Amino acid sequence: MNQSKILFWSITVALAGFLFGFDTVVISGAEKSLSEMWGHYTLFGSASLFHGVVVMSSALWGTVIGAMFGSWPTDGLGRKKTLILIGVLYTVSAVGSAMVSDPWSFAFFRFIGGLGVGASTIAAPAYVSEIAPADRRGRLVAMYQFNIVFGILVAFLSNFLFANAGFGESAWRWMIGIEALPAFIYTLMVMTVPMSPRWLMMKGRYDEAREVLRQIDPSRDVNELIEAGKEDTSHSSESIWLGKYRLLVWLAVLIAFFNQFSGINAFLYYAPRIFEIAGLGQNAALLSSVGVGVVNLIFTLLGLLLIDKLGRRTLMYICSFGYIISLGLISMAFLQNWGGTVVPLLFFLFIASHAIGQGAVIWVFISEIFPSHLRAQGQALGSSTHWVLAAGIPAMIPFLFDTIGASSVFMIFTGMMVLQLLFVKFMMPETKGVPLEELSKRLIKE
Repeated sequence: MNQSKILFWSITVALAGFLFGFDTVVISGAEKSLSEMWGHYTLFGSASLFHGVVVMSSALWGTVIGAMFGSWPTDGLGRKKTLILIGVLYTVSAVGSAMVSDPWSFAFFRFIGGLGVGASTIAAPAYVSEIAPADRRGRLVAMYQFNIVFGILVAFLSNFLFANAGFGESAWRWMIGIEALPAFIYTLMVMTVPMSPRWLMMKGRYDEAREVLRQIDPSRDVNELIEAGKEDTSHSSESIWLGKYRLLVWLAVLIAFFNQFSGINAFLYYAPRIFEIAGLGQNAALLSSVGVGVVNLIFTLLGLLLIDKLGRRTLMYICSFGYIISLGLISMAFLQNWGGTVVPLLFFLFIASHAIGQGAVIWVFISEIFPSHLRAQGQALGSSTHWVLAAGIPAMIPFLFDTIGASSVFMIFTGMMVLQLLFVKFMMPETKGVPLEELSKRLIKE
């Protein structure tokens, strides 16, 4: 098996995750400046609602659309061409967002970047899962998540540096615009990877698929995989909404649902503000956000190393208990006004729990459970569920903090994680080490 080529292609494609993470979190450093600059705009009479829904969540609304419809180019154009298109969207979004002077133009360009984020959650995990050997699939697909959190860390660090670099009122433009550089580099790199062999088989292009499969493993007889691909092609007109795929649909929807009802995106978007509410100064809040990125990176790496050893369910058990403990204590901290360093430390525990479990598992799990001809549709379902909630929940955070308070918000998240624990125990199957074709047969109820 040509492990070096598989690793290089997987890392290259996973860099879409770096841009995903950077793009999602970079706005947190600009959030306060944007609020002050465009604070006179209102939505239904509320300035905080306009700030949350239009300014802060515009990229997430694009992500929802990209996730809902990203299966079309992923299946139609192919995984590789879709990944190239994603790089272009990121580049245009970064340049445009940094140059505008009104909130509506800003929202438009952030929306374009969001399309790239949403589509990447379909195309990138699908591509890597289709070139990876079964015993290393979890680790290789999880590199996408590792790059997401690496992008988050770099975004937090970049925001801190630009905030203290003497750019004054234009610092937010540099924070957001710098993304254009890695986006352009990624676009050039992803042009060098081959097309997905399973996508080629799905399209009946068996000779091209054989060539890619021989590059992956020159010693293997690829005829068995080709025959499996021909069988899969015979079902290419099917939809995930057929009754026999009901379990797969529920698994994809529920793991994405619980991912966002942990509160992860709400926290990442508003980390500096939450730390300020907890009693830290503005600079200390930004620096604590960098700490969040470091913890996220370390425990995502740990999850990546363990996912093919302990399995997906074990990591989800660990994260569920960690969520319940950390979120419950965070709620108490805000209720009792504990202040100081308590809240940042509890958030570090929360981030560690997310990174080793949901963060490492979600994109791996969704990319595994669907057969090849439905993989993009299944990814789109899970991703769109994820991103509808990822757009809606952060958009409501400023309003909810002003009305019911931070303590109540985090108590709601705690209750949701108790439900996630029940989902893992009673519904979630283990998928580690099982070839994709065999896994489909186990989970599909004819």
